[in-house]
Amino acid sequence: MDITAPTPQDLQRKLYFLVEQLQHMASELPPKYQMRLPYELLSGLANSLLNDTIFEIVKGLMEIQHVTEKHLFQQRLQLLNQQKIEMQESLSSMYTDEERTAIKATLYKKHKEELKQMDMKLVLQLDQKVADQQSILEKAGVPGFYVTNNPIEIQVQMRLCDFIIRLSKMEVPR
Repeated sequence: MDITAPTPQDLQRKLYFLVEQLQHMASELPPKYQMRLPYELLSGLANSLLNDTIFEIVKGLMEIQHVTEKHLFQQRLQLLNQQKIEMQESLSSMYTDEERTAIKATLYKKHKEELKQMDMKLVLQLDQKVADQQSILEKAGVPGFYVTNNPIEIQVQMRLCDFIIRLSKMEVPR
């Protein structure tokens, strides 16, 4: 294993490779995103990727996001399961058909509202996770990243993260 520091030529070769790959990836995007990824941004991103730290940060953020999404999904499933049990228990008692219908309608309305509240809470948590990720990448000096809730800008940032992940899996010339 060669642990010598990369020469300026090595870094230049790596930079050219990264810029070329980023330009190619950007060219495959729909035009509305391409226009938000000028050469200066791609070049700056390539420059920040010369140090492998950014790759590690993005991979770590991706792993945290997957764990968070799985956890939030489990919370939602747990609520749905509790609601199903509540519905079964309420309807298994000795009620007339009319009473059963009324109970079912009341529970349906209650469950629908609970689910709506839960979904809103989960979306807020995901939005906070996005803002945290944006802030971390901005502080790490990754071009194109800053805290925003503009959906188009978030889509651009998601694509930049995708580019970084794809580049991390490539064999970069030394």
